[in-house]
Amino acid sequence: MDYGFTTAAYVVAAVLFILSLGGLSGQESAKRAVWYGIVGMALAVFATLIGPGSGLWLLSVILIAAGGAIGFMVAKRVQMTEMPQLVAAMHSLVGLAAVFVGFIAHIEMGRVAGMDDTARKALDGFAALIAKKEPVELAILRVELFLGVFIGAVTFTGSVIAYGKLAGKVTSSATKLPGGHMLNAGAAILSVICLIWYCNTGGFFPLFLMTLAALFIGYHLIMGIGGADMPVVVSMLNSYSGWAAAAIGFSLGNDLLIVVGALVGSSGAILSYIMCKAMNRSFVSVILGGFGGTTGPAMEVEGEQVAIEADGVAAALNDADSVVIIPGYGMAVAQAQQAVSELTKRLRDKGKNVRFAIHPVAGRLPGHMNVLLAEARVPYDIVLEMDEINDDFPETDVVIVIGSNDIVNPAAQEDPNSPIAGMPVLECWKAKQVFVSKRGQGTGYSGIENPLFYKENTRMFYGDAKESVNKLLAMID
Repeated sequence: MDYGFTTAAYVVAAVLFILSLGGLSGQESAKRAVWYGIVGMALAVFATLIGPGSGLWLLSVILIAAGGAIGFMVAKRVQMTEMPQLVAAMHSLVGLAAVFVGFIAHIEMGRVAGMDDTARKALDGFAALIAKKEPVELAILRVELFLGVFIGAVTFTGSVIAYGKLAGKVTSSATKLPGGHMLNAGAAILSVICLIWYCNTGGFFPLFLMTLAALFIGYHLIMGIGGADMPVVVSMLNSYSGWAAAAIGFSLGNDLLIVVGALVGSSGAILSYIMCKAMNRSFVSVILGGFGGTTGPAMEVEGEQVAIEADGVAAALNDADSVVIIPGYGMAVAQAQQAVSELTKRLRDKGKNVRFAIHPVAGRLPGHMNVLLAEARVPYDIVLEMDEINDDFPETDVVIVIGSNDIVNPAAQEDPNSPIAGMPVLECWKAKQVFVSKRGQGTGYSGIENPLFYKENTRMFYGDAKESVNKLLAMID
């Protein structure tokens, strides 16, 4: 098969990927967008299997089938609460693949370099591309290969640590080795030296040494970032995986890898910027680790948390005209989205104005709450972003906070010494009544105290979120 069909198939697949990415920006078009991506990937794999340089079809089909089977089983077993961990794990595989492809490309360059002209003419696929390159082009190829391996290695170990933090297998607090950022800087400088060394010699050892340094950077960089920043980290690693794929695409001369890698890399970078803005953080401050920064002792919280039972919350809901529900990771843990959806339906059937307020970093993954609500068939038009609903809280009768902490914390505005000072938050305390559904009196994932729980118009509705909402359903008349 010549390059014509493969190139045409890659162009169609690239268009489908672009349509998929664009469709994922809205809940109404997300399902169709997923199918665009599936079809595009199937077409890309098929074109690669029958394209120039293809071979070992039986092994390829077996590996594809095995990978598909494993992916299907994992997807069926993973709960929605575990989706952030799954995404981080997938990023690690992309990074590892980039490292392996880079190593294989290096081996192929060495193999082709040792051939005579007659043997080179019989080459096919990637080896044939190498054989046609001039010395300057080979030097550029080494740089592309090097960058692909470096970014891939950082992505691999960084994603593994991110998975561990999200899954609770690694401490969520920011942890650094003695020497802190100097170790990261030293590893980065070593990588630059290895790049110069590799370009001059083409030997494997500088490439291997850089890989070890990059693996350390990925590990130490993410270990030094606090758990509250994990949504940004997952998005950032998504961007890294895209750039790793693009760099390897340049190395292999694969246009589709370049396009897809650039799409993933740029979209992940843009999303990371949006999330950093929503947290009033700079991208650099997130990468340098720690959640926020303090300039003095935090403001003392006065008062006490006042508990309320289900009948009191139900009475307030029955009397209210406008209700805003703020979901967080606690809703995901309790798998309460279906119960919340049913509560929303009953309140709307009674003529009440019910809406959802979504903070950009709610949950442990960008869009986590939106996905849960879509799964529970909550109408798209009542799910509003922070900027769309924040000004409406003073006219809201009842706010129900389900498993959120930092995104509704007034300390972000009231305490300049708070670790989250300046972070935009949902100003739910301005509503007439606030009910916080929470398991207990803990401080949440980031460990920051929340003055909202002590305000006069706030009542704590303790218990499992799903059980608590189900109690309310029986009392909504």
